[in-house]
Amino acid sequence: MHPDVLDMGEFTGMTSSGSIRGDVFGGLTAAVVALPLALAFGVASGAGALAGLYGAILVGFFAAVWGGTAVQISGPTGPMTVVMAAIVTQFSGSLSEVFLVVVLTGVLQIIYGVAGFGRYIKLVPQPVVSGFMSGIGFIVILLQLAPMLGQQTPEGSNLVLLAALPEMLASPGMAALILGFLSFGIVVLTPERITRYVPSTLLAIIVGTLVGIFLFPEAPVIGAIPSGLPALQLPSASLADLPLILRFALILSFLGAIDSLLTSLVADSMTRTSHDSNRELIGQGIGNMVAGLLGGIAGAGATMRTLVNIRAGGSTRLSGAIHALALLLMVLIFADVASHIPLAVLAGILMKVGIDIIDWRSLKNAGRASRSGVVIMLTTLLITVFVDLMAAVAVGIVMASVLFVARMAEAQLASVRFHFGVSPELNLSPEEEVILNEAAGKIVLFHVEGPLSFGSARDIAKLMGSSRREEVLIVDLSLVPFIDSSAAAALEEVLDRFRRSGDTMIIFGASQKVRHTLNRTEVLQHLGEQGLASSRLEALRAARAVLRARQPA
Repeated sequence: MHPDVLDMGEFTGMTSSGSIRGDVFGGLTAAVVALPLALAFGVASGAGALAGLYGAILVGFFAAVWGGTAVQISGPTGPMTVVMAAIVTQFSGSLSEVFLVVVLTGVLQIIYGVAGFGRYIKLVPQPVVSGFMSGIGFIVILLQLAPMLGQQTPEGSNLVLLAALPEMLASPGMAALILGFLSFGIVVLTPERITRYVPSTLLAIIVGTLVGIFLFPEAPVIGAIPSGLPALQLPSASLADLPLILRFALILSFLGAIDSLLTSLVADSMTRTSHDSNRELIGQGIGNMVAGLLGGIAGAGATMRTLVNIRAGGSTRLSGAIHALALLLMVLIFADVASHIPLAVLAGILMKVGIDIIDWRSLKNAGRASRSGVVIMLTTLLITVFVDLMAAVAVGIVMASVLFVARMAEAQLASVRFHFGVSPELNLSPEEEVILNEAAGKIVLFHVEGPLSFGSARDIAKLMGSSRREEVLIVDLSLVPFIDSSAAAALEEVLDRFRRSGDTMIIFGASQKVRHTLNRTEVLQHLGEQGLASSRLEALRAARAVLRARQPA
């Protein structure tokens, strides 16, 4: 069965009576944890509390049913909310364009899954992921400062927000400040023996709202939340905005993919199972596409909610579906109650979320980690916070890739060996020893290991031409699994220099894959029939024939 096709037998017949009980309890527990976070993320995104709730419901349901991680709980997350806030700010006059971005996010994620990109997205280097997620965590914290101080978040970049911070601190709203710190304190300090029964975030919502109603009625609140089922949002956009819409969709889709697949890996380690990354991307894409069509914000796999589901007994995708349906009932029943929740209470909860997103372990170990990894992490972090999310990922990946190529090139250069005559290291046959002794240094064996790529091609080519004692250079490619076009071009340049100087190059041991590349770049044509051998002995015999042909009669 294709991974993007749901086997309904898998959904309906996958549970025993024992596991159904665990799935129901796991789904309900995850829904209780998700409710305050969905409200907070919806408000923080600027799209509204209801958009956060429906994002949790729709992404949570469809990603559970169609995704590739059985126990994953999906919905709005801190990283996705940061991007959603930027999108809502950019298209403040048109929610239809905002939700078009969400729809396109889902479409792109489906394309990623169908194209099999899941395994590649997981290859993003750890310093890049660490710096990016830490940057997202700092942004989440920055965005909660104004609500915590009872003021409006200034429009503009994070630098604008930081510049406005002294003025906000000079005249804080005391009611909001007290409620914010109360909420934050409850989330941080609630003992585990209590959170086993009541999630600290839900406790913060209940206590903070009651304190706000009775002691600080002047504190800003969420306000009226429309009740009822969501209405279809027909996406529309002007042609002038399409490039920006697509750019935001690319950011959201990539970020959601990373967020979801990292959560899938955590779920695998907890359940000792293995997820299907491409199917997971398809499920997340369907969820985000439906969420955008029905007015929900984008979401992804949520690590904390997934862990809550697993610990509460959830073991199949039924738990994720129950989580979404339970949230829907809560929305329909408690929408009016949620309108009285103070914004500062939500800000206190998200402040803790931001702190948890930051990779404190990597930051703490920066002094002991490799300097290059720390530079990549900090560069990615700073660009994420102060420049642009997509630019941060791009710069981080490029830096990590260049570093990797440089290290691979160094390792490959270390494997290069020149042999100007008989050597115990070569393990020669008697006939090979005779040929090399007769040549008296005019035949040189050049040995290299590992893939030949653009990173090491020029240096290796330079080494090939560095010794001018030889008349015949025999190149051993038996331990080279593949060669890229840049390395082949460098090899062709060396070959051309040898021909002009009257010397000869012979290659042996090339695999079929290497030969194919050499043939495409016309290296084989320039070598000729005598320039390509299947074994070292055959190459040495050809070299001896070349030397004998050059001897005067």
